Amino acid sequence: MSDHKERPGTIHKALDARGLVCPEPVMLLHRAVREVAAGEVIEMIATDPSTERDVPKFCLFLGHELVLEESEGEEYRYYIRKSG
Repeated sequence: MSDHKERPGTIHKALDARGLVCPEPVMLLHRAVREVAAGEVIEMIATDPSTERDVPKFCLFLGHELVLEESEGEEYRYYIRKSG
């Protein structure tokens, strides 16, 4: 799941959802989105494979930009920019 985009330079909020399973990672992400300003970036690290499906759908449904998604081993990393 690697994209050829670059990681965003500034991370405004970091979420560690490792060890959590559906629906907890997306619930944490939903809370984090409410805590940052429009245009700011959230980085989320997860180990639940369902986040590969859930995080893109979350962004699409709520209009946020999934800047980058990547995986290494059993970790999934997402960079989400809050919509305006």
